[in-house]
Amino acid sequence: MTLNFWARNRSVILYGVSLAILLFLMKWLEWRFIIVDYAFELYAGALAVIFTALGIWLATKLTKPKTNTIIVEKEVMVTNGDFVLDEKQLAGLGISKRELEVLQLMAEGLSNHQIAGRLFVSLNTIKTHSSKVFEKLEVQRRTQAVDKARRLNLIP
Repeated sequence: MTLNFWARNRSVILYGVSLAILLFLMKWLEWRFIIVDYAFELYAGALAVIFTALGIWLATKLTKPKTNTIIVEKEVMVTNGDFVLDEKQLAGLGISKRELEVLQLMAEGLSNHQIAGRLFVSLNTIKTHSSKVFEKLEVQRRTQAVDKARRLNLIP
């Protein structure tokens, strides 16, 4: 049956196959001439696409945040308004009245120069009192000193 179909439609099949090959050849030649005629435009377009992709990739790499967000939970002291100086803590740490005054002014946010002006002493005296307070409270910075003094009820 297939031989009968082949014999009957042989010329039609051959014409169809030859036309398909000819059409493929013509399209291939057309593309070849397009590439030759418009080679610069095609290469420039390909280069533009490559650089656009490179720019997008580079922009995404540069705009990513490089730091991680770290959440620090800290206890906050809430005062009820009635401050009572803890004399035992004050005596136990060996903090003098003048050092306590310096610590209170630190808590107000004053600089060493402003504290010296308010207490009518030299800047070096304030620096000495500050370093003694840091030493006695076993801290490194002003904020740590103020925080620890508040926890110990030394300042309001």
